[in-house]
Amino acid sequence: MMNVVKLLEQARNNKSFSGAVFAYGNSHEIVAQGAIGTLVWGGQKTEIDSLWDLASVTKPLVALALMKLFEQGVLSLEDTISYFLPSYEGTDKAEITLFELLAHTSGIPGQQPLYKHAKTVEDMKVAVRQLPLRHERGTYVEYTSQGFMIVGDIIEQVVDKRLDEAMNELVFHPIGVKNTLFNPPVMLKNRIAATENCPWRNQMVKGQVHDENCVVLGGVAGHAGLFGTAEDLSTICQMMLRKGATDQEDYLKAPTVRVMTNNFTSSLNLARALGWQAKDQHGSPAGDLFSPSSYGHTGFTGTSIWMDPEKDLFAVLLTNRVHPTRENHSIQRIRRLFHNLVVLNMDNN
Repeated sequence: MMNVVKLLEQARNNKSFSGAVFAYGNSHEIVAQGAIGTLVWGGQKTEIDSLWDLASVTKPLVALALMKLFEQGVLSLEDTISYFLPSYEGTDKAEITLFELLAHTSGIPGQQPLYKHAKTVEDMKVAVRQLPLRHERGTYVEYTSQGFMIVGDIIEQVVDKRLDEAMNELVFHPIGVKNTLFNPPVMLKNRIAATENCPWRNQMVKGQVHDENCVVLGGVAGHAGLFGTAEDLSTICQMMLRKGATDQEDYLKAPTVRVMTNNFTSSLNLARALGWQAKDQHGSPAGDLFSPSSYGHTGFTGTSIWMDPEKDLFAVLLTNRVHPTRENHSIQRIRRLFHNLVVLNMDNN
C-alpha cells in the first residue's frame, strides 16, 4: 500500500490533482484504502468517505439498470431506440439497438458540446436526436456520451420514472449502495471534491456536476451526473466479481454478468463490453498487469474503477484531476502506474 500512497502523494505534489481516494481488494474484502490531499487546493482534507463527481463512471452504473430491466424480461439487447422512443421514428437512429448503444458502436458521434446551443432539457434531447451519424452502425467504436443520454431516456420511458429514482430502485438499493446519487444536497457540499474553475459557469465547481451537457439536463443523465464514494464503488466492483451476487441477494445472474463484460469489439478499433470498457492491448488505463479479460471505466474528472475476474481483484481511484483546470492530462499515466502497483501488492498478499 505504501507505494500506492507514495505515487499519489507525488502526483499531488506535481499538481495532478488536489486530492485522491483509492481502494483495492477482491470479491470479499477491501484489502487497502486511503485518502490523499485536500478536496480543494488549500482547503479541507480528503477523507475516505469524501464524495467525487464520477463523470463517465456513471455510464456502466446506468448500464446496470438496463441489465436489471433485461433480466426482468422487459427489454432485449436487440431492441431499437425507436421501439422505446417514438420521437426517433424516421430518424437515422431509429434502428440503433441497445447493444450498439452500450458498446459504443451506434455511429452516434461523441464529445459534442451541445450545451453551447441547447439551453433546456427539451433542446438537449432534440440536439441529440438531430446529430448526424458519423459511422455506419457496428463498424467502429466511437465513445459517445450522447448515446448514453439516449440510454437514460430509454430507462425513464420503460419504468415511467426519472432516472435518479430509477437508479435508486434498480441499482443502488438492491446492491446496498448508500452514498451514490445525482444532484447532492447542499448539506453534503463540504464532503465533495472540487472540479474545474469553469469558464462557462464563471465559478469553481463544487457539488454541481462538472459535465456541461448534464447541467442542461438538470444534473441527471445517462452519461454523467453521479457523485459517489470509494466504498460504494468497491461494493459494486465486488458484486461484479461475484458474478452478480451481493451479501443480501443475487443482484444479477451470472449469465447476465458474463454477457455484460465480454469484449464484443475485439475486431474493431477499441475494446468494449456492454457499458464497460474492455482491456485494449495498448494504452489501456488498466496498465500492464491486469488480465485481458479485465474491464472497467474511467471518468473525465479523474475517476476510474477496474475489475479483473481472472485475478479476483478490483481497483478504485477517485481524483479531481480537472481541478482547477482540465488542461492537465497526467492522470492517464498515473492510472496505469496505480493499476500496476495494485496487481503487484495483491500478488504479495
